[in-house]
Amino acid sequence: MTEVVAPEAGPATSQVERLFSGSIGAEYHMLDLICPAAAAMSKRVGDFVASLSFDAANCQTSLSAFEIGCGTGTTTLGLLESRRGLTILAADNEPAMLSQAQRNLSRFIDEGRLRLVETDALTALRELAANSQHVVASAYAVHNFKDSYRDLVLTEIFRVLRPGSMFVNGDRYALDNIAGQTRLTQEEAHGYFKVFSAINRFDLLEQWVLHLFSDESADHIMRLSPSLEKLREIGFTPVEVHFRDGVNTLLSATKPAA
Repeated sequence: MTEVVAPEAGPATSQVERLFSGSIGAEYHMLDLICPAAAAMSKRVGDFVASLSFDAANCQTSLSAFEIGCGTGTTTLGLLESRRGLTILAADNEPAMLSQAQRNLSRFIDEGRLRLVETDALTALRELAANSQHVVASAYAVHNFKDSYRDLVLTEIFRVLRPGSMFVNGDRYALDNIAGQTRLTQEEAHGYFKVFSAINRFDLLEQWVLHLFSDESADHIMRLSPSLEKLREIGFTPVEVHFRDGVNTLLSATKPAA
């Protein structure tokens, strides 16, 4: 089996938070219990990419995709199964989760359709050539970034996409209404307590509650309207929301054709 590639750390890597170290990353499958919408969103991302049409003369026989924050490979699998001609470079900076992805997706690695890299999103994107990717995709990763880092990542996504190609993101986009978002967050925390208390996993309860606080912090929270406007400022058009249920959102942002 092909080993996970781990590029040397650079300035960007040193500034990136590792929010899934320890038990939260080692038992990431627990997310299915507290957020079933996450698995459903991974499928939505794959289904959306499957629905895209590409210029045959432009893409020849294969499509190149870059995935941000592949984690254990749930969204990666949805993407790989969406199109036979899709090859993916998937990046994540958490070794425990990448090792799970390597096991879960070994068939695709052996077939040469998937390469995993242990690094942060910005470092990986900066290694890619301009106008080289047919798709950049992600699910529940970009919201984890601090605002300033996220802006750099989005700018690099625009650079590496081919003209006419898309960034597809299924993610946690907070409500613009602060009171409404607070209510949803309280309900989410209540659900964590209910699930983890029932299975006597207070260690995981603590980790996920701390992670939720990080998601909602001022320098992390990714509200919908400002996020859409930022994508437009970078140059994406159109920017479209295809699904929205609470904070769970699927959107696409297109790099205009030359």
